[in-house]
Amino acid sequence: MGSVSNKPSAVLWDMDGTLVDTEPYWIAIETDLVESYGGTWSSEDALGLVGNALIDSAQKLRQAGVDMEPEAIVQLMTDRVGERLRIQGVPFRPGARELLADLRAQGIPTALVTMSLRRMALGVLELIDFPAFDFVVAGDDVEHPKPHPDPYLQAAGLLGVDIADAVVIEDSPTGVASGLASGATTLGVPHIVALDGLGAHELWRTLEGRTAADLADLHARLSMGAAR
Repeated sequence: MGSVSNKPSAVLWDMDGTLVDTEPYWIAIETDLVESYGGTWSSEDALGLVGNALIDSAQKLRQAGVDMEPEAIVQLMTDRVGERLRIQGVPFRPGARELLADLRAQGIPTALVTMSLRRMALGVLELIDFPAFDFVVAGDDVEHPKPHPDPYLQAAGLLGVDIADAVVIEDSPTGVASGLASGATTLGVPHIVALDGLGAHELWRTLEGRTAADLADLHARLSMGAAR
């Protein structure tokens, strides 16, 4: 495998919907929970929560009739998603595992930046068969969740890199907004919510077939454009 030139200083990954296809798990659990309290939960309701901080999602579920404290809702949903992951395995998004492995092979630092709880993120990492990330920044590690820039800035700080030299990979409008606000090169890979017109530096239909060299090329092109 040849070396990659013009490497970004780091690649910062969202988890749910970007690295792993857990969004259907969250949606099914939200639906079951709301319906258990006699409410209804539409696909539009579910899509509106994609990428949100879990505590904000819990407030929406309370408004839909779930008679539980928000923190209890967060813990219950995390437990149920984690159980599905343990039973069914990690459902990687197409090309995500291969791209991540190539980044590691090329020596490009990586961090996982998720609004899921740290215990769930660590549970996912335990199911990956190689050391995938240098650091994890989770929803319970930050005061200001996505769409604020803080989660990505915190990850860059942990890695000791300039956020302007990093690439963020995201699948949600909330995540794209966070990446852009941080100053990172922000790549959108839409999954169940469209990302058109939200300002992502580039949109890729899929990560399948993509390599570290493709991310280096994206970063180099945008860096040259910014320098002009």
